[in-house]
Amino acid sequence: MKMLKDKHVVITGGGSGIGASISEILAKSGAKTTIMGRNYKRLQEKTENLPNGFAVSVDITDHKKVKIAFQNAVQQHGVIDILVNNAGNVISVPFEKLNTKEWNDMITLNLTGVFHCTKACLPAMKKQKWGRIINIASTAGLKGYAYVTAYSAAKHGVIGLTRSLALETANTGITVNAICPGYTETVLTENAIENISLKTGITKSEAREELLKSNPQKRFIQPEEIANTVLWLCKKDATSITGQAISISGGEVMS
Repeated sequence: MKMLKDKHVVITGGGSGIGASISEILAKSGAKTTIMGRNYKRLQEKTENLPNGFAVSVDITDHKKVKIAFQNAVQQHGVIDILVNNAGNVISVPFEKLNTKEWNDMITLNLTGVFHCTKACLPAMKKQKWGRIINIASTAGLKGYAYVTAYSAAKHGVIGLTRSLALETANTGITVNAICPGYTETVLTENAIENISLKTGITKSEAREELLKSNPQKRFIQPEEIANTVLWLCKKDATSITGQAISISGGEVMS
């Protein structure tokens, strides 16, 4: 029997990159999968390869739209058992050039969006006395990186939210954890490489090598590694794992 049979999983930012990989692995494990994001066409294309896949367009920065989106998911697949807060983005800019709108956009998308989606799921999880909330944070939530101040602040906030909510839900059958990937082989990283190349004049290959220096294993993390960690956290064997910030970074962060 597939371990997630009859479980309903919601994955934000599920149409590409890490989110797409998570949706594939959880669907193969038997989950009824709802993927959410802003690009509905991309989401629909992704669901064509997901057994019991369902696509919902949503802007997670808008709590009213989040409420409607999660209601649609419940109507399609029933109560939400597992939430993967994966949606997010990053801008790279020196702090002195960072404006208030950019700051607010990063905090709202990467932190407040997690708050909105978690609020939409938590009451039903508590009622059924079982749930998994998994926040895809970043090593930027565990250490500092230059030029991504707002993103790092938001991801540090996600870690704080994770730890505090884990304590509040410790006796409810719900676990709350964060996964903190290092640089991962995704479009987001490719965009960072291109941005570094444009701003510094070095080649993309040289920019890629600069990013790889932060990983002691000298490799980018693969999305499947993160997805398999999500799957592990959903298992019964991981019942005692809560309030953790799990670094998947080749040894870049050890704490």
